[in-house]
Amino acid sequence: MNVDGLHPALRTFVHGATQILLTETLEELFLPRVGELMRALVSHDNWLDPACAQNHPSFYQQYLLYADPSDRLSVVSFVWGPGQSTPIHDHTVWGVIGMLRGSEYAQQYDVGVGGRPNPVGHELRLMPGDVEYVSPHLGDVHQVRNAYSDRVSISIHAYGGNIGKIKRHVFAADTGNVKEFISGYATPAN
Repeated sequence: MNVDGLHPALRTFVHGATQILLTETLEELFLPRVGELMRALVSHDNWLDPACAQNHPSFYQQYLLYADPSDRLSVVSFVWGPGQSTPIHDHTVWGVIGMLRGSEYAQQYDVGVGGRPNPVGHELRLMPGDVEYVSPHLGDVHQVRNAYSDRVSISIHAYGGNIGKIKRHVFAADTGNVKEFISGYATPAN
């Protein structure tokens, strides 16, 4: 994807994150630096294309904002309609989540014997400007939901790969069944 057509704020994030990833390979060193870039990106709510902020009445939307040609990095907007949530899922790659608009809750899980997910700690609430991390090393299984039942919330996610192409897993809370999936992307309205 070409960065020239990106909003300057998003272009600054992509350039900065790309440079960090080209020079630093240790997750514990690059994640906080990418997180600071994400914090700067979501500190202003004036750059997201309205076409990538549209909610769907039945399920959350994931819009591709940028995909690195080598699949080292992708940036997406997650648009949560009122009361919408994800299933319990993993990512299999690192991720940096920044809250742009509204609020969301994230509940971390450990996967126990037989694939059964068990909640770890309390739900974390993200507010605009907050940043959170996921990775197979830090904790990669969670469930996310819009904190509001009456309005849309939007978070921006950066991943260590093209998340719309990566095989991931959904974990059934009641049975422990594990199902593989690839999330793909919603298509912005023209």
